[in-house]
Amino acid sequence: MKPIVALVGRPNVGKSTLFNRLAGERLAIVDDTPGTTRDRLFGEAEWNGRIFNIVDTGGIDPTHGGKTPLSIGSADFVEDIRKQAQVAIQEADAILFITDGESGVT
Repeated sequence: MKPIVALVGRPNVGKSTLFNRLAGERLAIVDDTPGTTRDRLFGEAEWNGRIFNIVDTGGIDPTHGGKTPLSIGSADFVEDIRKQAQVAIQEADAILFITDGESGVT
């Protein structure tokens, strides 16, 4: 069985772009709009001769308690997206936590 690597992080930090790069093809939709990815997306990758499965996840929106979500277009699905990311984390052998270096600490 191939190891599973989950790509997780906030909305719009480049998870889907990295997923496509690792998969070697455009499987995930990449857009500037936060919340484009909502469900888990699976692919296969090879790195340094090792083959593994990769999982793209929707952005984990840290917004709670009536604040405006980061993913305006997916505001109704914030909790569902978070649950899908949590499933990916639980099933993963390794987790890559992706951040946006330009945004700095948030």
